[in-house]
Amino acid sequence: MVFMANTSSEPSENILQISSGKIDALITQPIDDVIRIQIFIRGRKRIINPYSTVVNDKKTLHIQKIKDGFFEVNAGKYKVLVYENPFRVSFYTYDGELIHNDADLGIQIQENGITVLKELQQGERFIGLGEKTGPIDRRGWQYTHWNTDAFAYHQEFDPLYSSIPFYIGINGHLPYGIFVNNSCRTDFNFGASNDRFSFFRSADGYIDYYFIYTGDIKGIVSRYLDLTGRPELPPVWALGYQQCRYSYYPEEELLLLADTFRKKKIPCDVLYLDIHYMDEYKVFTWDKERFKDPKKFLADLKDKGFKVVIIQDPGIKVEEGYGACDSGIEEDVFVKYPDGKLYVGEAWPGRCYFPDFTNERARNWWKRQMKAHFEEGVAGFWNDMNEPAVWGKHFPDFIRFNYDGQQTSHLHAHNVYGMQMVRATYEAQKEFRPDKRPFALTRAAFAGTQRYAWKWTGDNISNEEHLLLGQRLINSLSLSGYFFSGNDVGGFIGECWPELFMRWIAVGAFNPFFRGHSMINSRDHEPWSFGEEAEEVSRNFITLRYKLLPYLYSAFYRAVMHDEPINRPMAFTLFNDERSFSHTYGHQFFVGPSILVCPVLPGQAFGKVWLPEGNYYEMFTGKVYTEGEHVVELHRHRIPVFVRAGHALMSAEASENAEKTFRGIYQFHLYKGDKASSGFFYIDEGDGYGYKNGEYSLIKWEFIPGDVHQWNIQQVEGNSPFDISKTEVYLHGYTPTDVLEINKKKPSLESTEWMWIAPVSSFDPYFKQSDQSTIIKVLKVSA
Repeated sequence: MVFMANTSSEPSENILQISSGKIDALITQPIDDVIRIQIFIRGRKRIINPYSTVVNDKKTLHIQKIKDGFFEVNAGKYKVLVYENPFRVSFYTYDGELIHNDADLGIQIQENGITVLKELQQGERFIGLGEKTGPIDRRGWQYTHWNTDAFAYHQEFDPLYSSIPFYIGINGHLPYGIFVNNSCRTDFNFGASNDRFSFFRSADGYIDYYFIYTGDIKGIVSRYLDLTGRPELPPVWALGYQQCRYSYYPEEELLLLADTFRKKKIPCDVLYLDIHYMDEYKVFTWDKERFKDPKKFLADLKDKGFKVVIIQDPGIKVEEGYGACDSGIEEDVFVKYPDGKLYVGEAWPGRCYFPDFTNERARNWWKRQMKAHFEEGVAGFWNDMNEPAVWGKHFPDFIRFNYDGQQTSHLHAHNVYGMQMVRATYEAQKEFRPDKRPFALTRAAFAGTQRYAWKWTGDNISNEEHLLLGQRLINSLSLSGYFFSGNDVGGFIGECWPELFMRWIAVGAFNPFFRGHSMINSRDHEPWSFGEEAEEVSRNFITLRYKLLPYLYSAFYRAVMHDEPINRPMAFTLFNDERSFSHTYGHQFFVGPSILVCPVLPGQAFGKVWLPEGNYYEMFTGKVYTEGEHVVELHRHRIPVFVRAGHALMSAEASENAEKTFRGIYQFHLYKGDKASSGFFYIDEGDGYGYKNGEYSLIKWEFIPGDVHQWNIQQVEGNSPFDISKTEVYLHGYTPTDVLEINKKKPSLESTEWMWIAPVSSFDPYFKQSDQSTIIKVLKVSA
């Protein structure tokens, strides 16, 4: 054994190295509350993932030698007991409570890799792991990380498109996080087919994992983001409604689509071009018969208030005279067989070469190919088929990759291929359009991809199962540090129907990424495609999205600056309550701190909702509910959504797109409660980087209950003045006799009405009266 530290608890070297049997282990501490453990089979080459983490192991390790072969490491909020032979580690609080420990079997070596076995605690739960099917609690399940083109996946399909090997274990009141930083194929077993241990396994002779303990799940996710990086604040137009189809063409169809959104007064910000905009599916080209003048076409849509996002696949058609093919060969950027011949795989264009995105030279080449699209006016980029997917499912294992100088095979590069592709796409936007915030969307991802791109959950199906499955995937991604995600509203594959679409668009309006999409030769999924009733419901919830943009944008700001997921599953804060993991309530989620969304299926007359920690207002009717579980009557035209009592929302007058919405009139909504609370709203220009120079407004709100209800709303940060006196203020749950003050002044009040969503017309031939229950009686502060 080599012990690279003094035997006292005083700071010394920053590494503990142990040799035990056939393995070596390195223990370091990269940041507070995080211990890194590298385990490798002696004599085997280590391929270290250079892409996911953004920190170096420079923190001093505090080590005390208890006796020969036994050490204690001070990790800040906890301690680590390290046993030399056999090598095992245990994690304890300083009060002596066991957080997590290796099983007696410790480390197991197999021909195909190395396995770390962990003792399975009674009642232990597991959440996170990114884009994984199954229940919120992973206990009893096993998963594989190997990015896969999972067309029409079902509710137990594994693996899917992305690999995020980060999970949170919950041992009673002690949650902890484990991030396995291996890009090769890994497996995670959470007590599937045994009640003795959980484990994670690497298909390489090396495991590199980080243990995180902070005392709560928010702290764990925050430390994970310290390790793997954070997204930047997106352009506000990316929060708007987005419309896609496989595929819209020719350009006249897109222009008509844009005009129809405006004519029907349905807000929309983004239109997508799928693969048929290209010449024979060749990336970086246009089909000039369908799109005669791309620059003029994009300018025309911009004049109508629309951004355009185009799809990009990694396959480069093998064709002499095709610029990307010729330059890629000349600059030597394509992946090869071990004998040096170029690998050719089948994808949409036919026979294709594939850039080695793990090579900086290839990433720079990709960026240069994209330059023309910025000159044309393309606003954002959608990276697809980047698992990477070929018609034979994936590359041969022995295809060679640069891996930024480490020279390895597809076995290590596969899971980070999509990440490095979208990295290049993101960096191209930073280079060629530096005054605008990037927008990139990816199907494949690995830990750390949240720095570069939004994520959608791939080729889902138009059925009830996928409405709820999709929400669990988004909730799980949120727990795994991937905050900007969503699914295709209405489902991509198959035939949606009006009732399902109405439910789906109502839920989708509260997810970070909000896009309608459908497959070729299937029913259209535009908001008006399912009849007048569904059109009214769609208009209601898309318009609601735009009304709530100031609140939602503030939630995005909280995600970027404070590591708080936009979508917060119940387990994020209520991990000690078993209802957070139940099938009944596992789909519920908070949007930001104040809005609770309860997805429900079509055709249900009643549903169960769980309202934790305080009273709530049903958002669309104003009805007050007390804390606890409730059976609620379900309405055909809306879903159960609740606002916390004692909280404030900020809204705006919805316009045709996000930019115009933020130029309009703002409203504050103050919900009467009996518990003190506070929060903030964030406003800036919606694009660019002026906010980094103080060009923003941070508005703090505070509620203090008592004989006099006190609401305080003040700008507390930012150089962009926000005139609170010009903002409309609505009081929910108050009566004219209630005593309250706003900013220490008694307001003048008038009775009025507020609608979050408009009454939907009656389509019953015998009952023509529309439902008026969404017209809420409120008080408005007089000017």
